[in-house]
Amino acid sequence: MHPWLLLLLPLHVLASNDRPRGVSPELAARYVPTRKGSSQVWQCLDGSQTIDWSAVNDDFCDCPDGSDEPGTSACPNNRFFCVNEGHIGSYIPSSRVNDGLCEPECCDGSDEAPGVCPNVCKEVGEAYRERVKAEQKLRKTGSKIRSTYIAFAQKEKKRLEQELLQTEQEIAVREKEVARLKDLVEHTESLSAAALEVRKQSPLYQSLMTHVTALKSLQREYKKHLEREQALGDILDNLRTGYNPNYQDMAVLEAVRGWEHLAGLPHINDVAKDDEKAEEGSDEDTDEEEEEEEDGLWSELQLEHQLDELLGTDYDALLIEHDKHIGAPASPTSILYNLSAYLPDALVPQFEALRDQFISWLEAIGLAKASPDTSADTSRLQKTLSDAEHSLGLTRKEKEDKEKELQRLFDPEWYGAEGEWKKLHGTCLDKEVGDYIYEVCLFDEARQKPVKGGSTFSLGHFEGWNNAAGVDKGTPEYYRKQRYSRGAKCWNGPQRSVTLDMSCGTENALLSVAEPEKCEYEFKITSPALCLPLSAAEEKGYRKEEL
Repeated sequence: MHPWLLLLLPLHVLASNDRPRGVSPELAARYVPTRKGSSQVWQCLDGSQTIDWSAVNDDFCDCPDGSDEPGTSACPNNRFFCVNEGHIGSYIPSSRVNDGLCEPECCDGSDEAPGVCPNVCKEVGEAYRERVKAEQKLRKTGSKIRSTYIAFAQKEKKRLEQELLQTEQEIAVREKEVARLKDLVEHTESLSAAALEVRKQSPLYQSLMTHVTALKSLQREYKKHLEREQALGDILDNLRTGYNPNYQDMAVLEAVRGWEHLAGLPHINDVAKDDEKAEEGSDEDTDEEEEEEEDGLWSELQLEHQLDELLGTDYDALLIEHDKHIGAPASPTSILYNLSAYLPDALVPQFEALRDQFISWLEAIGLAKASPDTSADTSRLQKTLSDAEHSLGLTRKEKEDKEKELQRLFDPEWYGAEGEWKKLHGTCLDKEVGDYIYEVCLFDEARQKPVKGGSTFSLGHFEGWNNAAGVDKGTPEYYRKQRYSRGAKCWNGPQRSVTLDMSCGTENALLSVAEPEKCEYEFKITSPALCLPLSAAEEKGYRKEEL
């Protein structure tokens, strides 16, 4: 070949003088022939055999691993390297080599015969570099905003730690207050119990207790009589059904007749007559019941079922209720309190002032004794104690919430290892699509609201980040998806759910809404929280491009 003819060959063909077509720079050193006698030979990459160097890229597969055909489609499952000078080199499957189609991955057209595909790597490379430059500029701007999110998380950490310290101190103070109030309540209750014992010495209470004791005794005897009556009734029933009237035993007959009359039973040998007696007995019972109702006496049923309840009355509480009913206990000063009820409203303030002064004077000289309402004091103290215990419980719950919030702040499964997502908790993004407004409040809930009014449907509550197989927690890919599940159930379908497909952006925005599957929605979101700072190499390249 004449040297000047080389100028007419394409660039990638010239490159093949250095390495065979389709070989990547990384493997170029292994595609060097060795001399064997007068010929050049080459060893397959797997070392299985040695072939003539002329057999490389001869469109026939000689090596078991297909390494002898890097630039043809002769060997299956092989890869062809596109040089793409002016852009980025890439691989394509060897099956797509020399198929007559221009592959976008091979912008230099080296996968086809010369002249089939134009070399557009200059234009593609320039467009790619412009796109990368724009993406890096976006990341650079977004990462500055992201850094403010991280700074916010650090401030939140300090705030929560300080509030936790204050809350712990507040809990200690409230615990002491609750302990103090408990001692006061126990002391006041003991005083109230002593006052109650004094009231139990009153003649009315003593008489009431005597009546209670008598009722309990009568109840005991009444139960004994009922048991005896039952036993006697069983004996007479057996006699009535088992005696032989042919023996003419008048004593037995008279006993049976008497039991039937007393118990209101029909005569065993005279049904018709018994029916009349039963009706007469029923009339007599009705009269007796009416007479008992008129007298206000208890029936047998009441005695059987209500007497125990009556005897189980809390007589101490009844005594206190009695005191409340009749007013304050009689004392030398009680009449002074009662007079205010009979005075005109205009004179009541002056009277009460004079009354209090007079009572204080009586107490000072020993003619009157103060009688504080210990039950009222106990009630007020118990309410104060209950309020204090409730406040203590709320403060403890507040402490638990703050501890949980602090724990989640730098948790990769929540706000990220740097806390960059904390500031966005509760941030709501929405977009109107057709007849609905779709909204997502980050880390909370996604919703679907009709534009013209109507019911709002929950599309799901925050569940977590990207749980796809092979995605590690805390990686950039992990934060590119958020999952919201357990939304309102679709008619004849599953519960609604949303996946947020997130990418770097200078604004937190909801760009688009799609429903790839029934009741399974996909929101495309941008956020500065996903804009990672440029690496040192990227920063160097970015500055070089700017210059």
